[in-house]
Amino acid sequence: MGLKKFRPLTPSLRYKVISDFSEITTDKPEKSLIAPSKNSGGRNNKGKMTMRYIGGGHKKAYRLIDFKREKDGIEATVKSVEYDPNRTARIALLVYKDGEKRYIIAPNGLKVGQKVTSGKGAAPEIGNTLFLSEIPLGTVIHNIELRPGQGAVMARSAGSYAQLSAREGKYATLKMPSGETRLILITCKATIGSVSNADHNLEVHGKAGRKRWLGVRPRTRAVAMNPVDHPMGGGEGRASGGHPRSRKGVFSKGLKTRYPKKSSNKHIVERRKK
Repeated sequence: MGLKKFRPLTPSLRYKVISDFSEITTDKPEKSLIAPSKNSGGRNNKGKMTMRYIGGGHKKAYRLIDFKREKDGIEATVKSVEYDPNRTARIALLVYKDGEKRYIIAPNGLKVGQKVTSGKGAAPEIGNTLFLSEIPLGTVIHNIELRPGQGAVMARSAGSYAQLSAREGKYATLKMPSGETRLILITCKATIGSVSNADHNLEVHGKAGRKRWLGVRPRTRAVAMNPVDHPMGGGEGRASGGHPRSRKGVFSKGLKTRYPKKSSNKHIVERRKK
């Protein structure tokens, strides 16, 4: 798992940096675990554009990922590590002893042929899913549930992880990827290790066309618009645009948008660092 740079034979190759895909073992997804994925192009049911800068992109199928890992006590073997166009992380195909196949988010260091398991009594090894009550303190984890049985909702993107720092009563204290320290019920599950493809944030597209393949259209800067189109538009000459804000006028830097009476506030020990 690493990055690949190119000789500047063309202007677009000069800055292009992409993954070398060395960890990927097959380019054919498991047919029983894919579903059709329809793109809206940013249009609603009347054909009107409601989201700008969306459209085009390569056709792709959705891979059905097992975020719950509820097949407790049944050992599975890693059959392949694959690319997933719907997420930044790699995915791994598991084949259980009873013959069932499932995709999971591939942790860093997971190899083909490795055995993984989940549930009570599982060893705290990479790829295994355990309850927070059974994971040793200081362990790096990902794919964390927020409510028991809900399925993983936190630390799922490339290279992200959380750290289990303490346990007290029915809660475990986790240091989240954002830097926030949070309490989560010890009956929630998490997977050992960090998410694969940690170098994803170092990739450089190199040309606008590569963004078009991803379904992203060219974006107009707010300061280049007229006042009728954006609060930051207009002005004589090259005006700076004033305080950064959205098209609707909501400040984009430093404005708190979290509801102050949100019920989960009591579970946040320390806020994320700005």
